[in-house]
Amino acid sequence: MADEPLLITRPADGVVVLSNNDDPLNRMSLEWVAAMSEAIDEVAADDSVRAVVITAEGTTNFSVGMNLKQLGPGIQAAGSIDAFFDERLDLIHRIETMPKPSIATLFGHCLGGGLELPLGCTFRVAAAEGASIGLPEMHLGSTPAWGGSARLAKAVGTTRALELILRARTLTGPEALEIGLVQEVWPVEELRDRAVAFAADLAAQPRLAVRAMLEALRDASRRNLDDLLAAERAAVHATMGTPDAAEGMRAFLEKRPPRFNQD
Repeated sequence: MADEPLLITRPADGVVVLSNNDDPLNRMSLEWVAAMSEAIDEVAADDSVRAVVITAEGTTNFSVGMNLKQLGPGIQAAGSIDAFFDERLDLIHRIETMPKPSIATLFGHCLGGGLELPLGCTFRVAAAEGASIGLPEMHLGSTPAWGGSARLAKAVGTTRALELILRARTLTGPEALEIGLVQEVWPVEELRDRAVAFAADLAAQPRLAVRAMLEALRDASRRNLDDLLAAERAAVHATMGTPDAAEGMRAFLEKRPPRFNQD
């Protein structure tokens, strides 16, 4: 297990945890990217998985970003620098567009790729203390390369994103919560358990309805109201008459909690 770049566990019904196993730095190594790519494909195709937590081992750092010593070999293996970056962009895109919600835990250093990948997740939760969250590539004379600038602008607005990127600023967990970059903040020792509980709440919701809403609201900030209303109507039709819809109505009439995803 110590040699595995990625640890995969199922701590709750419908929940899978994918954990970077490179404590304390939790670098996004070539081996980790390959393992994550395979795991995301499997998770996306597995109907028993209804929510995903993306985290890292230990409580020191979520990730300091890619292993820079592997940059040269990685580019050579991919064939070009663009192909190398595209592999990482593709991984994040597949996380972003898979038909089930994902939650990233941000603690310690969450820098470069250590923020860019969480930006592709549906939700992010952060440590109340000790987190350093940002895209500091300006200090390296460079710019974000794994979609960080685009997704950060979508998450917090263009002006705020530019201010953070151009000044190479890092945020604490509470600061990230204040600008809407994360949805919850918890003590670092509770963060993983809280993320699993969050994921369990999502996993308990009707699977088809969750999938329909993820699809309906994808890229909502760039779509007009008529398009979003049409997507909502499509979601309504996709969930009408399903076993979960029938169970939800029965539970309401019987004044009890619904029991979804029993099929």
